[in-house]
This record gives sequence, C-alpha cells and structure tokens, in this order.
Amino acid sequence: MNMARRKPLGNAEHPALFGARARGILINVFSQSCAPFENDEVAPPYDGRMPRIAAHILDTPASGVRHILEIALAQEGAIILAVGEPGQDVAEPIRQAGADAWMAGHTRYTANGGIAPLRQAIVEKLARVNDVHVDVEQVWVTIGATQGLHQAMAITLGAGDEVLLPDPGYTTFTMNAHMLHAVPVPYTLSPARGFQPDIAQLESLVTERTRLLIINSPSNPLGSTFERETIAELLDFAKRHDLWVLSDECYEAFTYGVEHVSPAALDTDDRVFTVFSTSKTYAMTGIRVGYLVTPRGFRDTMVRVQEAAISCVNTPAQYATLEAITGSQAPVRDAAAHYRANFDAATALLDERGFTYLTPTGAFYLWIDMSHVSAGDVGAWCERFLREDGVAVAPGSAFGRTGEGWIRVCCASTLDDLLEGLRRLPAP
Repeated sequence: MNMARRKPLGNAEHPALFGARARGILINVFSQSCAPFENDEVAPPYDGRMPRIAAHILDTPASGVRHILEIALAQEGAIILAVGEPGQDVAEPIRQAGADAWMAGHTRYTANGGIAPLRQAIVEKLARVNDVHVDVEQVWVTIGATQGLHQAMAITLGAGDEVLLPDPGYTTFTMNAHMLHAVPVPYTLSPARGFQPDIAQLESLVTERTRLLIINSPSNPLGSTFERETIAELLDFAKRHDLWVLSDECYEAFTYGVEHVSPAALDTDDRVFTVFSTSKTYAMTGIRVGYLVTPRGFRDTMVRVQEAAISCVNTPAQYATLEAITGSQAPVRDAAAHYRANFDAATALLDERGFTYLTPTGAFYLWIDMSHVSAGDVGAWCERFLREDGVAVAPGSAFGRTGEGWIRVCCASTLDDLLEGLRRLPAP
C-alpha cells in the first residue's frame, strides 16, 4: 500500500487510554516503542469497542533513572554512573553453584517460600548479622527485592490507603503505591536535618487512611543511614498510629563507620516487614533473588500471594543464593573496601572542585548538589549533560520533589570511570 507516512498519535489521542473516539481514527499504540505496521500501512479503523486501560496504571510514574540509562546505552562511549550496578563480577563459587544445580537437574518447582536449605540459611544469617530472630515460615524467597517490596505493599495496602514513604526515596516505592491503587505520601529527608526523618512532620502527615510506613536505611539514593535511636522513634511512631512498617535493607552490607540497624531487631509487636537483596550484596543483579521477612502469622497469606504472583523463584538461582549466603563473605568485604576507596577519592575531588554533597555512610552513592547549573529542572540538565559530555548520572528529581537540583552518582564503577565522570561535572 502506497500511503503517506502516518503521524504518530500522542498518548492523549489513543482511544484505549482515554476513551472512545470517532470511527476511522488511526491507532498507534505507544508509537515510540512499537514497530511500525508492515509496509507502513494504516491501522484498522477503531470501532468504538476497545476498553480503557486502568487509570491507576496510567498514573504510575515512569522512572527518570531508566530514561537516562536508555539514552546512555545507545550513546557510544558514555560513562554510566546513573544506575546501582556493582562493578565486580559474581564470585566464582556462586556461579558454579548455579551451574551445578542446572546440571544436576534442579529445574522443578520448589515450595512457594523457596528451597528448605536456603530458607534455613537465611534464618541463621538474620540471627547472626541482623539480630533478627524468626522461624522459617517467616522467610519468603522472592524475585529480587523488587518483588518483595511489591508483596509487602500489596498485603498491607488497599485501594485509597495511604503510605508514608521517604522523599528523596527509591522510585519503586511510589510506583508500587500507584499500581496498588494506594496513595503515596512523601515525608521529607532534607539537608537541614542531615537527611534524617522528622517525627513531627510524620505526625502531621498521618490520617485515618494511613496504613504503612516505609523505612530505607542505608538509603537509596542518599547513602545516609538511620541511627538506632531514630529507628526506635520511627517504630514508636508506627505503634502509636497502628501502622505496618516496611524496611528496605538492600544495602545492609555496606556501611562506613556506622552500624546498620534492622528495625525488625527492635520490633516488639510484629508490625515490621523486611526486604533484603542479593543483587547489591553479592553483585547478583541479573540473577534476581531477594527475600521478604514477614511478621509472625503470615504463612497462609504468603502461600496465596506467592502462588498467585510467581509460584516460586528460579530453582538454580536459589542454589546459587544458598552458596552466596553460606559461602565465603570475602567478596562482600572486598566490595565494601572498593566502594570506600572510591568514596574517598571521589569526595577529595569534589572538595577540590568546590561541590556540595552528602558524605555517605552507607550504600554506594554520592548525592551531589547541581542546583548551580540545573535551572530548576535537573532531569532536563542530566539529559543534556549526557548528550553533550557523555556522562550518565541520575537526576535527583527522579527520587521525589526534594531531590530537585541534586544528582545521584553510583560509586560502584571503576575508579577511573568515576573520577573522569566527576571531572566533567561543571563546578560551582
């Protein structure tokens, strides 16, 4: 068919997204991401019967970090400091354990919660490392920490319920809230308070619809950690208002001069859900194994939730994780030393060039003030900086309104890439 090239329709023009339109409209579903019709033909006429997409899905915000990453991946020679990807390889014994499981035929379903030796190993690790004492039925192996977060939020939040979450904070917290028909209510982590939560502000945000408080320490994107006293105050606050607590501890293995405190270790009345990850601790980002630790009494609920969502996690990946948790922890210590050395070199360079930044006490990120050049839109500036200077950094605004003017830089890369990327930042 020899027809003129069609003009892509914007989302606001798409009938599936925004209701019925007149017959004969050309349909181009998400035209920026889909391949064109063969021979560039026109789509069939819309007949008025296409259903709407759910409104809460349309309201789910996109990831500003992913946007930058996609541009960087298509740009030759770009230095990528935008995503939390550990620079080291997965340790050989972990890879071998996964390969051995494949070759031994461990490829069938497991129990919803995971293979028994892995769950028991997690129980022992929690007692030894986190001072959290649980039984096996409280441990549920998940597809990364991402699924664990979604499971916990799905269990505790109904339509219209409110969830208190950190701002700046991990983007998935807000995205999950929207996908569950819940209402995200940000609490501020500001420079004026050392990026620590303000209990008085939390008190002002609570309503009769508040159901869940999310804590993330060490913080993504800030690299800050909460002190034991702060954690205790947050738990007291949750108890006063009868809230569930969800603790994201994906960066537990990486703190610098401070202790990591698990809220569940201070929990006296079984209100804390905790999510852990192997992605950051063991550089297993693509293997996708995490675990959710529930309060007591959730076995029957979790069996239903796991079965509906995933049945079980990839079996060879579980055996690889078993080796990670029970085997040598030297690679974790080596990674922590690498991140600390990178921080020392990076902050020395930032000091020399006159930047304002948050000194990290955990995770592997630097939170850097770029308000002197971002002109009130740090997202747009990050994209220009990538295209013109070849360095991908994450805009602070992707993590909440409080992040405007700041950027997040991942320090888990090679030292050479990290320092070169920081040298290209325009100084104040």
